Formats: sequence, structure tokens, C-alpha cells
Amino acid sequence: MEVVRPEFVPDASLSREDMEDLQREIAEVAAFEDDLSVDPAAICGEAGGTDAATDDAQASLDAVGADADDADATEGGGPADDPPLVAGVDQAFVDDHAVSAVVALRGGEVVERAYAVEPVEIPYIPGLLSFREGTAILSAFAALERDPDIALVDGSGRIHFREAGIATHVGVTLDLPTVGVAKNPLCGTPRESLDRKLPQGTRVAIEADADVETAEPGTHIGDAVQTRQFENSDRYVNPLVVSPGHRVSADTAADVVLACAAGYKLPEPTRLADGYADEVKAEVREQLE
Repeated sequence: MEVVRPEFVPDASLSREDMEDLQREIAEVAAFEDDLSVDPAAICGEAGGTDAATDDAQASLDAVGADADDADATEGGGPADDPPLVAGVDQAFVDDHAVSAVVALRGGEVVERAYAVEPVEIPYIPGLLSFREGTAILSAFAALERDPDIALVDGSGRIHFREAGIATHVGVTLDLPTVGVAKNPLCGTPRESLDRKLPQGTRVAIEADADVETAEPGTHIGDAVQTRQFENSDRYVNPLVVSPGHRVSADTAADVVLACAAGYKLPEPTRLADGYADEVKAEVREQLE
């Protein structure tokens, strides 16, 4: 997949002030409303709530691997009536290198995987994650043979100090519909308390607050989404923090994550990407030695 906006490619050599200024520019370009080439209701429709995609993911990948060179060249990588191609993105680290993994699913089946390794040039700084990990993510997308219809990225989208988290930064740079899936909120205030056991399927809107400098207070910038919950137990699973990255609305972002849940807390695309990133770490370590 090719970069569409090269001026937004992350540059770790920039000063912190220049990084933040670039994020403000990205937020101005980002579209936080639906602009999808596919029906949002069809995204992950085959995978949500089932275990088949999880159990058979590797078998599906092996089965289609031999056919990769024969994939239809239409946009999205398949015929127009195919289910959407949904990518999950996650990261792992080997010493001072980031390993970015992308897993692409269609109709709940893995059809392609790719990864890239890039040096990590700056430490983790809250709000500037894309300048640490974004280059590896873009390289992994460049290694894909198919262009996804939408991507779920491990990290924040609009729920960010300047509305330009890593999901937004990557989405705008590639002009790809993206959803940010984070485990913890970076900023924003939920409309209801999250310090309780939320039923599975619940979503709680998160509003911009004083920490979000580029949005009016009270703006709906994402949701806490309960994808999984314990039953008959005093324990509870905390919700995911979901926000639009680019070309997706907050409501649709939450819909997609719930539709892609397959019995685990993480939606299936990012869960499989997380596993793939861990899988290739040993291989990458050998390459770097």
C-alpha cells in the first residue's frame, strides 16, 4: 500500500514542537465521519461473535497463500462483491527496533500477513507514539499485496491531545479508513463512570475535555467499548478505548470493534496482529544478531 500524503510521514528527527505542529495539521486533514467504500455493517460481519475465525486463522492463511499471486487487482484486493478486507495492526519490540505486524482478514479468514522492522529512534512520549512506531507501520503496509478497506490500529485515534493519535496519523498518511483501539484512555472524559462492571456490548461516549486542545469541550471523540465481560463473577474486564482514526465516525468505529469481537477483549484483527508480532520476534532477533 502506497503513501498518499508523504508530507505526513513520521520523522523522529523533528523537535517536539514541530511534531506537535504536524499533528495539528493532520487533525485538520483527518475526516472523522464515514467515508468508506464498503458497507460498515459488513465489516467483520462473518467473524464477530464466532470462534471459527480464531481457530482456523492459520489454516486459512496456509490455504490462500498459494493463491496470493492470482488475487484480483480491483481496489481492496478482490472482486467487488467480496466481503471487506479488514487489517489489524500491532507492534512488538526487539531491543531498539519496532516490529510492526499487519494481518488482513476477509470474511473472518486470514488472507495475508506482513511485517516490517524499523529502528526506534526516540523514547516513548505520551501523545507522540506515531513518531516512534509509525515508520514501521507504514513499512508493513507497503509489504502488503492487497489494499485493505479499513484498518484497526493498536493505539489512539481522535482520543488524543491534538486529535492525531497513531491511528489518525497512519490513516491520513495512507488515506485509509482507520480505527484506533487502545487499552487505556489518553485523554477525554467519559459521559458515565467506567469504574464498574459494564455489560458486554456497552459503549460509553468519551468527550473532549481541557486536555484536547483542538476540539470543542463536549465533542464526542470516541467511546469506551465493552467487547467482553465475565459472567457470574465479581471480577470484570475493563473496556477498550475506541476512536475514529480517519474516514470513520465515532459511532461506526465502535460498531466495527464490537462486530469484530470474537470472544476476546481485543477485536479479532488486532488480536491476530498481536499474536503475529510476537510470533516473528524470535525471527527478527536472529536477523538483528
